[in-house]
Amino acid sequence: KATKDAGEIAGLKVLRVLPEPTAAALAYGLDKQHNHKVLVFDLGGGTFDVSILDVESDAEGSLFKVLSISGDTHLGGDDFDEVVINFIAEEFRKQEGIDVRKDAMALQRLKEAAEKAKKELSTQQETTINLPFITADQNGPKHLSMSLTRAKFETLIQPLVERCRKPVLDAISDAKVKASDIDEVVLVGGSTR
Repeated sequence: KATKDAGEIAGLKVLRVLPEPTAAALAYGLDKQHNHKVLVFDLGGGTFDVSILDVESDAEGSLFKVLSISGDTHLGGDDFDEVVINFIAEEFRKQEGIDVRKDAMALQRLKEAAEKAKKELSTQQETTINLPFITADQNGPKHLSMSLTRAKFETLIQPLVERCRKPVLDAISDAKVKASDIDEVVLVGGSTR
C-alpha cells in the first residue's frame, strides 16, 4: 500500500505493484521467452531473497507465477562489509595495538573504505585500503594502509556465501522443481557481484 501511495503522490497512475522478483524478470526481458522457470537470486544490502517463477508467454502476453520464495532476512551486503571491516581492524590492531572500532569517527571511515574495497574487488584482483590519520596515540598520528586480494576476500566471506545455499535449495524444494528444471537464473542486488 505504501509503495502504491508513493507512486500516486509522485503523480503516477499506479495500476498494480509488482513483486520484486517479477520486476527483475521483466527488467531482464524474460517475458519475451516462452514458458520457462526462473530463479531470481537477490542479494541486497540487508537481505537475501530467492524466488522461483514460472513464466508463461503467448501472443497475448506473459503470466508470472511465483512458485516459491525463500531467503535470509539477516544476510546481505552489510554482512560482507562487516567481515572486511573486522579483518582490516584486526590487522591494524595487531600492528599498532589500537582497535579503531572503538572510535566512532575512525569506524565510519573504515566502513566506507571496506565497502569501497569490496566493490573494487568485483573487478580487480587486489585493492589498497589507505586511511591516513585514522587515529593517534602518544607517539602521534597513525595511518592505516594495507592491501586486500580478491582471494583473501573470498576466503573471508566463504561462510556468508555458504549461507546463501540453504535458501536456494529451500526455494527449489518448495517450488517442487529440480535444479535442472530452472531455465534462467537472474542475479540482482549489488552484493551479488
